[in-house]
Amino acid sequence: MTVAIVLAAGAPAAGLPTGTGEPLADRLAGQLHRAGADRVHTVTDLQALAALVDTLTGPVLVTGADLVAHTAVLRHLATSPVGPTVALVLTDPPAAGRTQVREERGQVVDAGPELPDATGVFGGALRVGADDLPALAAAARSAAVAPAAGAAVDRLFAALTDLGTLTFAHRVRLLVAHRVADPAGLAVAETALAGVDEDRAQLRLSVKERDDFFTTYFVSTWSPYVTKACARLGLTPTGVTMISVLFAVVAAVLFGAGGRPALVAGAVLLYLGFVLDCVDGQLARYTRHFSAWGGWLDTMADRAKEYLVYAGLGYGATHAGFRYGWALAIAAMTLQTVRHMTDAWYGVLHDEAARRPRPAGPAAGGIGGKLNAASTRVQADTGSVSYWLKRTVVFPIGERWALIAVTAALFGPLVSLVSVLVWGVLAFGYTGALRTLRARWMWVPVLDTVDATLHRDDGPLAARLPVVRPMGPLTLAVLGALGPAVLLAVGLFRAVGDGDPGGLRWWLPVALVVLLVAGLGAGAAHNGPLDWLVPAALRAGEYLFAAVVGVVGGVPAWLVFGYVFVLTVHHYDLTARLEKRQAAPPLHAWTLGWEGRSVLLAVAAIAGFATPAMATIGTYLLVVFVASVVLAWVVLPARAGRAAAVPVRGASPG
Repeated sequence: MTVAIVLAAGAPAAGLPTGTGEPLADRLAGQLHRAGADRVHTVTDLQALAALVDTLTGPVLVTGADLVAHTAVLRHLATSPVGPTVALVLTDPPAAGRTQVREERGQVVDAGPELPDATGVFGGALRVGADDLPALAAAARSAAVAPAAGAAVDRLFAALTDLGTLTFAHRVRLLVAHRVADPAGLAVAETALAGVDEDRAQLRLSVKERDDFFTTYFVSTWSPYVTKACARLGLTPTGVTMISVLFAVVAAVLFGAGGRPALVAGAVLLYLGFVLDCVDGQLARYTRHFSAWGGWLDTMADRAKEYLVYAGLGYGATHAGFRYGWALAIAAMTLQTVRHMTDAWYGVLHDEAARRPRPAGPAAGGIGGKLNAASTRVQADTGSVSYWLKRTVVFPIGERWALIAVTAALFGPLVSLVSVLVWGVLAFGYTGALRTLRARWMWVPVLDTVDATLHRDDGPLAARLPVVRPMGPLTLAVLGALGPAVLLAVGLFRAVGDGDPGGLRWWLPVALVVLLVAGLGAGAAHNGPLDWLVPAALRAGEYLFAAVVGVVGGVPAWLVFGYVFVLTVHHYDLTARLEKRQAAPPLHAWTLGWEGRSVLLAVAAIAGFATPAMATIGTYLLVVFVASVVLAWVVLPARAGRAAAVPVRGASPG
């Protein structure tokens, strides 16, 4: 249930008659109902607002009584998925008594009447999440006793920001929202409202404002028509996601089958599947049907589709006579997963840095500061050559799928996999070097702000290892990955030279011991400037060790791919929950940890049972993952719903 509050204090425009004759405040109340509010209250002072908020348990919309906007603006604010507390931010020129805001990466980091570095003005409306309601009530009481200056809603928002509440900015594009103070301003705003086709604007808004080159020019130019058709057919975003998965699976099968007609058909299906992959998000934005389940599923499906395509290419290359087709597919999947882990944690690092901006002056110097300033300039120069080069060189998903489709159709699976690996390695080197320099400049620890044990994926064994503090967890994780990497290189060299990599079996304990060095940093503080790279290094170490066991133990390459695929699904689950601010998987303790799985594989390989062990552990981990998904998204929510439906004894029914 969403409650809306119209705060009329300090808003002379509240009683102005609109084009229909009703007062502006009354029309705004009706719009809030149409935007999804179950109840709308009008209050005339901040103390009354605080008292009302004290009684609420769910999200609340708060608006001033001087806002003239499309109903869609209020609906978008009420349903924004970016965070629990979101404020409307406008580009209107500053006015006396209005609160200005400064944003960093979509977060409001400062708010006040006069900000020299303001990036916008407060739009007089905000949605406050349930967990932030105590802060909202405290801000209302604080603003009520402060010297009055400007509208009450402005003072409320400034006080809420001063309390440190994490607030995201909701910008208005294509639609209209203005705050008015007199009849002339109201007339101008209503004229602007009437000049916009609200539904057409919402359809255009379903497309991301900034996307990658291929998506922008080869997908988003026509995908809104598909989005509109899906909405008319009553399809849900989740339904579109599942159709896109089906397209990718069929494309993977065609890539594996080989032959020019199959490869061309697979490329076409892959492109159409990517279009649908964009449409599911556009449909969610157009219909405002957001859910935690849908966001999680979309993230997981994106990665599963891509890696199934890698499997099809690996099989197709092997079937065409290339001995190491599966090895290339495993390498592509490993590289892409490690890249994604660095992307996710660098995003967390940047968001945390935005909340703690560095001071100006000498501290902002150095190569990291210069790179940060240069990146900001390029990002602001939307549509320039440098802007598109920066977005393309990092090899985003649209460019990856386009490259796969074109190379597979023209040259075959082998060239496609090699192309993905080459561009992926170059992109990883480019982003890794620049991000390392910028991260050292920012020096913001992020793993210490979350459950580091969970996101390291440590198991019981790592928790019992001694802590080696002087070296730091990142150094230990990198050293741990080197052992499997060296043994894998030797094993592959022997295999290529028609030697027997099985003779390296007794070196597995050495590689395992080196890998377990990474566990010596499990209990240490992860507060170094580069410790956000630890999860990616641990993923690389575990995947490389699985590949070593596969090579040395004679495990079929397709089974090694399948095992690493299950590992990636498990790890993407953790990353998706981090990005969506969701709780840990309910059965995470049963996944054994990266070190537990690696020890079991090593023991089995030494004993000569590498293949059945890898199949068994992979199947077990997949079963735990599926059970965890069912628990998290079906069983536990159902129990919570039944518990919420049980009336409290003695409570009045009204």
